Amino acid sequence: MTPAVIIDGLHVRAFTIPTDRPEADGTLSWDRTTIVLVEASGGGRTGIGYTYASEMIGGLITGKLAEVVTGGDALAPQAAWRAMQRAVRNLGRSGLAATAIAAVDTALYDLKARLLDVSLAALLGCYRDEVVIYGSGGFTSYTEADVEEQLAGWVERDGCSLVKMKVGSEPARDPSRVRAVSRALDDRATLFVDANGAYGVKQALRLSQRFAEQGVGWFEEPVSSDDLDGLRAIRERAPFGMEIAAGEYTYTLDDARTMLAAEAIDVMQADVTRCAGITGFLQIAALCEAHHIDLSGHCAPALHLHVACAAPRLRHLEWFHDHVRIERMLFEGAPVPRDGVIRPDLSRPGNGLAFKAQDAARYAA
Repeated sequence: MTPAVIIDGLHVRAFTIPTDRPEADGTLSWDRTTIVLVEASGGGRTGIGYTYASEMIGGLITGKLAEVVTGGDALAPQAAWRAMQRAVRNLGRSGLAATAIAAVDTALYDLKARLLDVSLAALLGCYRDEVVIYGSGGFTSYTEADVEEQLAGWVERDGCSLVKMKVGSEPARDPSRVRAVSRALDDRATLFVDANGAYGVKQALRLSQRFAEQGVGWFEEPVSSDDLDGLRAIRERAPFGMEIAAGEYTYTLDDARTMLAAEAIDVMQADVTRCAGITGFLQIAALCEAHHIDLSGHCAPALHLHVACAAPRLRHLEWFHDHVRIERMLFEGAPVPRDGVIRPDLSRPGNGLAFKAQDAARYAA
């Protein structure tokens, strides 16, 4: 059967953008971020998708993935997703392969919505018309004054009632850093902390008590997400009112199922740029619904916005400093917060983004 609208092909470009100042978390430091952009064409329209990953996935996208996607039905992104999953079988579905599929999958959904001349949120179906965000940054490379200023800015400027800082680089200093930021917030917002897996179990439990004294309500990746027994032990013993979250490195539905089955977390995180795109994100959202566990979107707010509206138990979305900055630089139509939420522009087709090629050219990888 001939597809109604044929996918003509995939065009890939990568851009590396320097950070505005050095950044670090509990286990990594960086001074640049790479975004890999995919444009999927068909029926005279072009869909935009992307991922935050290495430019090395470009060859995988233009090779194996394009081979199974090109010529397929632009109105059936799920079929393309299944074909891509099969194409990477011998490479492994996780890691870079999942990010490559994510970039293509998000572009194909955008293409479908543009072909139908509807917003992506309308195409997917909405449980909500706005998404709560939490300001996220507070890097361990920042001074305490820098962290206080950044987090207070999200509260005062964007109306955020939730903000997150990084911990873990120097555990001995973390209680004083958290105390200083908590005092600066002065009960205007709930403080989250993210260790990026830097602590051991007993260390994390000890620090959780100290953090709870400062009103911390969310402890993200206190230990590695690979240590599900450790995460569960912390969840069982954490102070009352403190939620344990993880899942940003979930690449497949099986990863999410295993984490939920281990009863290791209070809130599941998923990243549309890592979990094989919109198709993967919605599968994880359905799994969270079945387990009665809330879902939180990780980073890339402009790309998450529409699918976040379509996830039944979506709690909130990370308003991550680096990605907010990059998405505003590279795309017209990037969301703007108001009163702590962002809303999809339902008058714009697809994901509402328009790539600013001239502005991006200087950052070509």
